[in-house]
Amino acid sequence: MKSLFFALMTSLLFASSAALAGDPAAGKAKSVVCSACHGADGISVNPLWPNLKGQKEQYLIKQIKAFRDGSRKDPSMAPMVAALTDEDIENLAAYYSSQ
Repeated sequence: MKSLFFALMTSLLFASSAALAGDPAAGKAKSVVCSACHGADGISVNPLWPNLKGQKEQYLIKQIKAFRDGSRKDPSMAPMVAALTDEDIENLAAYYSSQ
């Protein structure tokens, strides 16, 4: 019974992880706007703007959505993320986290 429960939980975990995974190639295409401040490769040349390269995917999703939804405020980020869909955000996060 324990092994059946473990197998079920494991498959649910992997299924939910796959459902959240974005498309890095689509994220790269969408990242052109981001590169103006965060650098072409996700490494910012300005110490005021964070590096995106190598950040954790779920962290990036959470932060970008917070900017988009207004729970995290920044006058330069708000217009950049306003039109992003959840899929766009997942793709961007997949791209930057995969570097």
